[in-house]
Amino acid sequence: MDSQVGPGSQDYVALEARFGARNYHPVPVVVERALDCRVWDVEGREYIDMMGAYSAVSHGHLHPRIVAAANRQLQKVAVTSRAYYGNTLGPFLAKLCAVAGFDRALPMNTGAEAVETAIKCARRWGHQVKGVPDGQAEILVARGNFHGRTSTIIGFSSEAEYRAGFGPFAPGFRHFDFGDMRSIEASAGPNTCAVLVEPILGEAGILLPPPGFFRELREWCTRNRVLWIDDEVQAGLGRTGRWFAFEHEGVRPDGLILGKALGGGLLPVSAFLADAPVMDVFNPGSHGSTFGGNALAAAVALEGLRVLEEENLVERAADMGPYLMARLQEVQREAGPLIRDVRGRGLWIGVDIDPAYGSARRLVERLAERGVLSKETHETVIRFAPPLTITKELVDRAVGIFREVVLQR
Repeated sequence: MDSQVGPGSQDYVALEARFGARNYHPVPVVVERALDCRVWDVEGREYIDMMGAYSAVSHGHLHPRIVAAANRQLQKVAVTSRAYYGNTLGPFLAKLCAVAGFDRALPMNTGAEAVETAIKCARRWGHQVKGVPDGQAEILVARGNFHGRTSTIIGFSSEAEYRAGFGPFAPGFRHFDFGDMRSIEASAGPNTCAVLVEPILGEAGILLPPPGFFRELREWCTRNRVLWIDDEVQAGLGRTGRWFAFEHEGVRPDGLILGKALGGGLLPVSAFLADAPVMDVFNPGSHGSTFGGNALAAAVALEGLRVLEEENLVERAADMGPYLMARLQEVQREAGPLIRDVRGRGLWIGVDIDPAYGSARRLVERLAERGVLSKETHETVIRFAPPLTITKELVDRAVGIFREVVLQR
């Protein structure tokens, strides 16, 4: 590296390639700094962030109120473990439960940890409350799901590349077709204790269920004494234009999994929420996390919830989502067969590329070259999920560049 000029993008890419595990294929942009909806690389080039770190940066990068809350807490205490009480966790849990409408919340760090927490809770509830024999509880999961990367979770993935070579896997999961109640009924058995499902299949390509599916699911779960566990790690906290995606159908799950945006774009913070009759299957020693609910994370997450509420970011997503959708659909009409579909809800939209006419990855790379950050999923879908603070001006600029890239293919 040239010590006078300083390392450039290729130097940092080479360092990661040399010393990092090769479990990612990043877009070749080396980020040095970011603020709100803009990002700058090490050469000083500016980008519009239309990814929002998979919804983790819903508040925008380095929101000043959240950074200030972190700095205040860093002058006091960051981590003590849950061996002691603190003065930040209780207020955070109280606010989270009030916003989500549940009795209790169990804080963790990553979304996958919160999913694992939900699985443990559902199995113990199945045994202690429903009477399923210990070790026989079964959870229904959707084909095309993505709930994380732990060995248990990939074990019930339907994606071969997520599973290849990582077995053996834990039993106790049955698959159903997303959005199909008949498939759920066919998959269920006497030991079914829960249905674990995302409101929108994100990694599968931003796939929505048919209208009314979750109302039917709620009725079926209640009738059959089965827990509905809603994984809103990506969809929750305003992403779809409501605080929570389940609100779009006017129903309420038995358990709710949150993550990503819960950390305010600064820290990994997640939680599993449920009412007391479900959550109280946990007792001291039955579950925990050294960093889960740490003082710094709780202070940051509490301020993040306040920002979402007081700055009307959920309402912004409800307004800007349809606008972004309409602008992308305009490009679809011009692009002809290249774009097969534009779908989503709120500020979470997938543009489905026909591989016969173009490569989603190549379009993503060309967008980055022109100053717009996005990411492909499943090789054919480009996702757009900008911070909820995105403006019409930035949407127009980003979509304008997308239009030029698509039409110049």
